[in-house]
Amino acid sequence: MELSLTTRTVGEHTVLDVGGEVDVYTAPRLRERLVELVDGGARNVVVDLAKVDFLDSTGLGVLVGALKRLRAAGGTFGLVCAKEPLLKIFRITALDQVFPIYPSVEAATSERSDNPPTA
Repeated sequence: MELSLTTRTVGEHTVLDVGGEVDVYTAPRLRERLVELVDGGARNVVVDLAKVDFLDSTGLGVLVGALKRLRAAGGTFGLVCAKEPLLKIFRITALDQVFPIYPSVEAATSERSDNPPTA
């Protein structure tokens, strides 16, 4: 399956909508897009995984790299994920303790997005 990447602005946040499969073949495209966003000045990035069907360790590595890059730039990084199979991956790898994970874009981009997420 192909990877789709679309960007939109919600308030002060740059939302990257990701769809399809994020794996060893498609993860480089995701990495490139995230680097472009940060290098282009985005400081509050939300990655919406609602349309992602598959995420492997390569994809997780890309997300961790983006989190580090944004933190180094003084920015924020959040994930939107409500699919149980994907949430399970974050729990098993303990990355649910690293990433702020929100149930919706609205929750991730709200004024209270600095508070710990409930997902």
